[in-house]
Amino acid sequence: MSSLVHNNLFQRVAVALVGIPLLLWINMKGGLFFLGLVLVLSLMATYEFRSLAAHRAHPPTLLLLLPMTAFLQVNFYFRFIDYWEAMLAVVMLLYVVELWRQQGSQFLNIGSTLVGLVYVNLSFGALLRLRLTGAVPGSPGFAVGASLVLLLFVCVWGADIFAYFGGSRFGGKFIGRKLFPRLSPKKSWEGYFFGIIGSFAVAWLCSRYVPGFPDGQAPLIGLLVGVVSPAGDLMESMFKRDAGVKDSSGVIPGHGGVLDRFDTVMFIAPLLYFFFR
Repeated sequence: MSSLVHNNLFQRVAVALVGIPLLLWINMKGGLFFLGLVLVLSLMATYEFRSLAAHRAHPPTLLLLLPMTAFLQVNFYFRFIDYWEAMLAVVMLLYVVELWRQQGSQFLNIGSTLVGLVYVNLSFGALLRLRLTGAVPGSPGFAVGASLVLLLFVCVWGADIFAYFGGSRFGGKFIGRKLFPRLSPKKSWEGYFFGIIGSFAVAWLCSRYVPGFPDGQAPLIGLLVGVVSPAGDLMESMFKRDAGVKDSSGVIPGHGGVLDRFDTVMFIAPLLYFFFR
């Protein structure tokens, strides 16, 4: 068991050493580079959510769902049509397709598919629009978007790291009741409060020493991310428990799937988008 834990930790660290610099570089480049990142993540997340839904329903084929996701994400970037019109077109197409399918319950099939498409595409769409905060290419607004996305990432990472080590060291020593035992039996209140401290601390450090962060707002955002970040993880745990699986996939060694690794980012990105839109 100990060797398995060490091997998992090694995989997590190795992926982080490669993935974090790559993620930061793509965020700095922005534009089509960032669209490519979001497109890859959203397509993988759609695949994973369909796999989860398939334990309870009969969602449509990936040959339909993946092009839908690609269309929605590309439209979030280029805005060929209004966002709600794009989502409406996807929803109506799903209704029509289900008319010709005879597997399982139509309520469950359409419902589980819509939940996945809305959850994945609105979350990553908000992240994409957050990166595009500003005006036209070449304007200072693009630097603002990069700073906001960077702030989102570092706050989530700070909350995760502090929550993990704080919960491991002090979990259950001061508050006997778990944070949300029905969905995540290991989460403690102590870890939760450490996560808030971690998110606030890295946001404050960034506001002091990293240029381009929103004046006076970074620590507030850090506090917000720390307070609500467990909700993203709990939402994904809810879906996985209903499907009866441990991880959404194994595509990221040591981390599980895209939904496992980016669940908090997916929940926080829409909140920051509303905050700065």
